[in-house]
Amino acid sequence: MSTSDHAAVVIRVATKADLPALGRLATLLVRLHHDFDRARFMAATDQTERGYGSYLGTQLSERGTTMLVATVEGVVVGYAWGSLEGTDYMSLRGPAGVLHDLVIDEAHRRRGIGSLLLEAAIASLETAGARQVVLSTAARNENAQQLFTRHGFRATMLELTRDMEHHESERRGEA
Repeated sequence: MSTSDHAAVVIRVATKADLPALGRLATLLVRLHHDFDRARFMAATDQTERGYGSYLGTQLSERGTTMLVATVEGVVVGYAWGSLEGTDYMSLRGPAGVLHDLVIDEAHRRRGIGSLLLEAAIASLETAGARQVVLSTAARNENAQQLFTRHGFRATMLELTRDMEHHESERRGEA
C-alpha cells in the first residue's frame, strides 16, 4: 500500500451508526471460520449480521473496550474489537488486552489496512492500561497468523477440539 493509499484510510472509534457495517463484517468473520472448520466453528445464519452487530453495539460503551473501524472514502471496510480483561485462570494469564476480532472486507484485503487497524487497536489497548495483548486465530488462517507475527505476536497456546460424534463413529469403526 502506498503512502497515498494509507492517506485514504481513516481509523476511528466505532459509533452506533457503524453497527450495520460491523454486523456485515462480523458475518464475514463467522463464515471464514466456518469455512476453515465446519465442525468447530458455528455457521452464519440469516440472523448473524443483526445479532452480532447488536452484540457489538453493547460493547461500544463498555469500560476498557476498544472498538475501531477502518474507513475508505467514508465506507467502513474493517473493524477491530478488543477489551481489557483481568486475570484469567482458565487461560493461565494475568491481566491483558484481548483482541477479539480483526476483520477487513474481502475487497480491501492485502492493502495494509489490517496492519493499520491492528496497530491502532494495540495502541488503544496499551493506552487503556494493557501491558500485554493476546489473541486467538483459527489454525488454518495462515494470512492472519502472518499478519500477527509481523506485528510482534508469538504463538503461546494451541486449542485442540474433539468432536464427540466423529470420535464415537471412529471408535465403532464406522469412519
